[in-house]
Amino acid sequence: MAEAFLRHIELLGYEKRFFPSQHYVYMFLVKWNDLSEKLVYRRFTEIYEFHKALKEMFPIESGDINPENRIIPHLPAPKWFDGQRTTQNRQGTLAEYCYTLVNLPHKISRCLHVVNFFKVRPDDMSPVTDSQFKKPEVFLLPKDSKKNPTDITGPIVLQTYRVIADYEKSSRSEMDLKAGEMVDVVEKSESGWWFCQLKNKRGWVPAAYLEPMDGPDESEEQEPNYAGELYVVQKSYTAVEEDELTLKEGETIEVIHKLLDGWWVIRKDEATGYYPSMYLQKSGEENSPVKSELRNRSAPPRRSTIRNAKSIHKQSRKQISQETYRRNSKKYIQSRRNMKGNVKVKANIIAEKNEQEENKSKAQPAVPPRPSKDLIMNRCTESTRRKIM
Repeated sequence: MAEAFLRHIELLGYEKRFFPSQHYVYMFLVKWNDLSEKLVYRRFTEIYEFHKALKEMFPIESGDINPENRIIPHLPAPKWFDGQRTTQNRQGTLAEYCYTLVNLPHKISRCLHVVNFFKVRPDDMSPVTDSQFKKPEVFLLPKDSKKNPTDITGPIVLQTYRVIADYEKSSRSEMDLKAGEMVDVVEKSESGWWFCQLKNKRGWVPAAYLEPMDGPDESEEQEPNYAGELYVVQKSYTAVEEDELTLKEGETIEVIHKLLDGWWVIRKDEATGYYPSMYLQKSGEENSPVKSELRNRSAPPRRSTIRNAKSIHKQSRKQISQETYRRNSKKYIQSRRNMKGNVKVKANIIAEKNEQEENKSKAQPAVPPRPSKDLIMNRCTESTRRKIM
């Protein structure tokens, strides 16, 4: 069996905890070579002690012998009092440290010291708490703010969702669910796989198995965009349901409705249907190893395929039929064609007018009448008069 090593470490944010006393821990999503993903929590003092031991193990690479040879990243020492502001401001440095650490030579990045430090501990799975103390406050690091972590101004309360049916995980990175359980959503991925936590369990679950607490519909779900966005198929898929589309790798399509369960409504010519979003890539965007790896996973199940789903809401979830998508899509395409046709007609009319103006013969100058002999004699010079006479 191959030895375990880290593929990626992502800083998600930090938690403010109140038991046994107030302190802060950083949250890391650790991705391993067996494709499993684990959530671990570490205090900064622990991280710094780990860093010092790593430097002692590799004195050349840490620059202790010659500073020019240093490749192990720098990490500032903890302050006498690490408050929330310090914890927050340190996130940019810590995220960069983790990225550099994983990309060091294998003798460092895959050594036992690194592997053991980021392995899941019992308190990662079941943090020590007390019901008399309030719940930890979670401060997530927005994806678009990693270069400026000071943008985080307050705790982000994780959204709680209810499980509508039993779900049995199919990989180590997923999590089993039971109908009626309440889970906190840490990350919502466009793929339809959401990273959730439930007491001492954490893992990926299909969004289709979850429903909001305040109503059957998702407030974050976008409206259809019949203008469409161009995407390229990165992985072929054969339709299983009648309302899905079969496409091959390399085909270009238009996405007209992005749904949170990871099954987007797409348009190919005049046909519409569902397709797994994780198999699509926006036209013009470069492929990345993370996206390529994601496509190796199976597409999440659709809500319409879930059996024995039990909702707490009396009203059913709003859903647009494919017939409505097709009808509205055809209307939009026709209006777009008409608009293009009108523009073309106007352009032709303008061109014809310009051509007519250019081809129109210029008016000939008027020829003045020949002056009479008396008029010539009155206006001519004496020299001319002599010649005429």
